Amino acid sequence: MIRVENVSKQFNKTRALKNVSLEVNKGDIISLIGPSGSGKSTLLRCIHGLEHVDSGKIYMDDEWMNPDDEKKFRAQRNRMGFVFQHFNLFPNMSVLQNCKLAQVEVLNKTDEEAEKTALEYLDKVGLLEKKDAYPNNLSGGQKQRVAIARALVNDPDILLADEPTGALDTETSVQIMEILKEIAKDRLIIMVTHNPELAEQYSTRIIRLLDGQITDDTDAYSEEQMKADIQEKEQKLSDAQTGKK
Repeated sequence: MIRVENVSKQFNKTRALKNVSLEVNKGDIISLIGPSGSGKSTLLRCIHGLEHVDSGKIYMDDEWMNPDDEKKFRAQRNRMGFVFQHFNLFPNMSVLQNCKLAQVEVLNKTDEEAEKTALEYLDKVGLLEKKDAYPNNLSGGQKQRVAIARALVNDPDILLADEPTGALDTETSVQIMEILKEIAKDRLIIMVTHNPELAEQYSTRIIRLLDGQITDDTDAYSEEQMKADIQEKEQKLSDAQTGKK
């Protein structure tokens, strides 16, 4: 579903990512772990398109996420939801308004349609009774649930989460992970975490990064396999074009 090929990213003179390649698929919970500065969040943001890569390519369902093709790139990004580490909720908007906003502005839904979907997902994360509350009146765990609901209202195929339990206590972290586990049944989840215990307990795959490179992968996608897959897809395309002629 998502394929990263030889991606590098540099900030000033610091190489945040160095020729990273991996492939991840629907139904998985992928944990990106490693020390601060290892490139975890940068990789997540590059996958989402919040950061543009310096070299290499990222594919969604075998189609290149080319930022120069603005219409297609926007459509691909709309298939992903992003949960930010510090929630990024609008403090002057209620919980319900926070969850409605993206639907109205991005998907051009009517206010009634957006509200119906927002209430559905707030119910799923157990916060329906807080729909009229404002972020400043919520606990950290409640804010994170709102952030998850907001990321899901557009029904994304992929959920990206940057430290979804980073600011939470152990009990609340487990509650958030249980929500993500339920969501992952029909989606791909990629999350950054500093908590190896939660990663071991809830992830179907753990990818470790250090200094912008993958150092360990419990289900590695090797360079040889990547090349073989590319050759196979190119051959199928060539065969299809020849058949048309």
